[in-house]
Amino acid sequence: MTETRIQIGRLEGFAAAILGGFGVQDDHAAITARRLVEADARGRTGHGLIRLSPYVDRIEAGGLNLSPNIRALHETPVSALIDGDNGLGQVVMTRATELAIAKAETSGLAWVGTVHSNHAGAAGIYPAMAADRGLIGMYLAVANANGMPPWGGTERVLGTNPIAFAIPAGATDRFELDIATTVASHGTIKVVAQAGEQMPEGWVIDAAGNSITDPKRAHEGSLMPIGGYKGAGLNIAIGLLAGVLNGSAFGKSVIDHRVQMDIPTNTGQAILVMRLDLFMARDEIEAAMRAKLDELRNTGADGGRIQLPGERAAARIADNTANGVPLPEPLRLQLNELAGRAGMTDTLGQEGPSGATRPAVGQR
Repeated sequence: MTETRIQIGRLEGFAAAILGGFGVQDDHAAITARRLVEADARGRTGHGLIRLSPYVDRIEAGGLNLSPNIRALHETPVSALIDGDNGLGQVVMTRATELAIAKAETSGLAWVGTVHSNHAGAAGIYPAMAADRGLIGMYLAVANANGMPPWGGTERVLGTNPIAFAIPAGATDRFELDIATTVASHGTIKVVAQAGEQMPEGWVIDAAGNSITDPKRAHEGSLMPIGGYKGAGLNIAIGLLAGVLNGSAFGKSVIDHRVQMDIPTNTGQAILVMRLDLFMARDEIEAAMRAKLDELRNTGADGGRIQLPGERAAARIADNTANGVPLPEPLRLQLNELAGRAGMTDTLGQEGPSGATRPAVGQR
C-alpha cells in the first residue's frame, strides 16, 4: 500500500472544508479537523482522519447537533460538568479541557466531566493540551460501542474505555501514556481492516475462546482486556468516573455510534488537570521528574537507553510536522470522495514535494 505525505495545515483545512460542506459551523469544523489531524500526527491513526467518514454519516443521519449550546451545568472553583448538547466530541472536550486548564491555573487543580458529548478521538490529545501549559493532565472516557463483557461475564456491556496521562518535566521533557483498557481498540481494528491485514491473535475471541483474526469479523467476538481481570476492573472504574458520575451512558445504556447513527450517544468523558507546584516548588519538582525519567530511560541492556511511553509519539509529531502526515491510499481516496459529496472541487494527492507516494512502513 502506498502513502502520500501531506502537510498538517493542508490536511486540517481540507478536513474542515469537508465538515463545513455538511453544515458544521466554521469554528467547530476547524477544532474537529485539528484534533483528527493531531491524532494522525501522533500515530493514533485509528482516531484520526479515518473517523471523518463515520462522523459525516452521523451528521447525515441526524445523530449530531450542528448548533450545540455547550455550557457548564454545575460549576465550582475546582470542577465543572459540561453539557455538550450532542455536539461534535472534539469540540466538547476541547472546551472542557480549556476550562479545566483555566481552573487549575487558578485553584491548583480541576476535574471537568462531560455529558451529552460524542466520540472525541485520541485520548492523549487532551492531557497533552494541559502539559503544553506546564500542567499535569489525566483523561478518561467511556467508549462509543460495547465489545467486551465484565471479567467472568458473557454479555458485552463494556467498551474500550481509554485512559491517558501527560506529566511535564520542564519545557523539553514529559511522560505521556495513552491506552485503551482493551488489548485493541475499535479504531485500531478499523485501520487494520482498511489496510487489508489480519488481526493478531488475542485481540478478539469468539464464544469458545478462539481468536478471531479477520478484522471484518471482529463484531462477532469480544474484545480482550489488558492485564486480564485487572484491566477489566480498570475499565469499569473509568466507566463509573467518566460515565455514571456525569450522568452519561455506561454499560447497557451505551449507544453503538457505528450502528445507531441517528440516536444521540450521551458520551461521557472526564479530564483532571493539576499544577506541578502543589507539593513542592515548581523548579524542584521539574528537576526531580527529569532525573527520574532519565533514570528509567538508562535501564537498557549494558546501560543502553530505552524509550518511555510517549517518546515514539513525540518523534512522529516532529517528523510529521516537518515532512507531512502519511496518508494511506484508501484513506486519501475516501477523503476525496467525501470532498466531492461536500461539493468541493479540491482533492488531496497533488501536494508537491510533500505529496510524493511511498511504501507504507512501520506499525500504525
